[in-house]
Amino acid sequence: MNTKIYSVITGTGNYIPEKRMSNNDFLINEFYETNGEKINKSNQEIVDKFLEITTIEERRYITDNLKTSDIAFFAGVEAIKSANIDKEDLDYIIVANNFGDTLFNNRAVDHVPSLASKVKHKLEIKNPETIAYDITFGCPGWLQALIQADYFIKSGDAKKILVIGADVLSRISDPHDRDCMLYADGAGAVLLEAKESDTPIGILAHKTRSDTYSHAGLLFMGKSYNPDFEKKDDLFLKMNGRRLYQYALETVPQAIKACLDKADIHITKVNKVLIHQANGKMDDAILKRLYALYEIDDAPENIMPMTIAKLGNSSVATLPTMFDLLVKNKLNHHQIQKDDLLIFASVGAGMNINALVYKMT
Repeated sequence: MNTKIYSVITGTGNYIPEKRMSNNDFLINEFYETNGEKINKSNQEIVDKFLEITTIEERRYITDNLKTSDIAFFAGVEAIKSANIDKEDLDYIIVANNFGDTLFNNRAVDHVPSLASKVKHKLEIKNPETIAYDITFGCPGWLQALIQADYFIKSGDAKKILVIGADVLSRISDPHDRDCMLYADGAGAVLLEAKESDTPIGILAHKTRSDTYSHAGLLFMGKSYNPDFEKKDDLFLKMNGRRLYQYALETVPQAIKACLDKADIHITKVNKVLIHQANGKMDDAILKRLYALYEIDDAPENIMPMTIAKLGNSSVATLPTMFDLLVKNKLNHHQIQKDDLLIFASVGAGMNINALVYKMT
């Protein structure tokens, strides 16, 4: 027998904010073009076109009294309870995020101390050997944190790692930019543990790429498109949506296939494809191109769970939230079982892309 150590998810959790923001809530906004000119269309036209392009109907925002570290903590508590472990046994707490603890009335990024340090403090963990740190890697941050955690476990450095993805994008989106309707808030978490097995289980393979030379500027921080915005120096999340869409279509399918090839797994063996939810139509196109790489015309029905229509784009929280809902049978028409093969993939600021193959236990 060839017994090896594998990284297995033993617990999951999420925090989905209660506050719903429908597309109609943006009818009161004043939208501007990138050049500072007011868009010459009615807000109803803008909102209707947005829905057609993205499939997003609503998104969730946190309440004013909460911060990113709070919702990261909520998701982490759920994952720890789900795994039924002693929190003092955690070797690492890794929190993927992009903007730290922004406040409802102050957009300044707060990364001191790290969100992971704040989460560890909120968990009241006394063990000094529970190492807490953050990772900033754009939307693929949570998946990259999971990849790092896998390295720690495979090296023998750790046995239990809490991996959280949390972001509050509502506080760094420009209310005068149509793209603000994409963004949402949320947190998701998993507990990753070292498990011995004679057969491959858990994380089987992963791949990451960073295309910074020609694509670093597709997502960036910039001033409001409204030239008369009250706080002139405030910075908001901006993106070149058209180029980002094309980049994702050209590169994400190849990255996923490279990961599956590394694991020596054919796409026809995969039970679910979990892709970061930034644009519903884009994900559909990515899936089609992925299967085309295998000379398959159409992807199987019900292969790709979708949460974006109701939850929007919550960045690093999207994948762990979707996975938590999936394993707890809270996604309509989607179930998973033992030995199912899942592929995770994400794309975002950097530009960064990653993918990971996982076998359910």
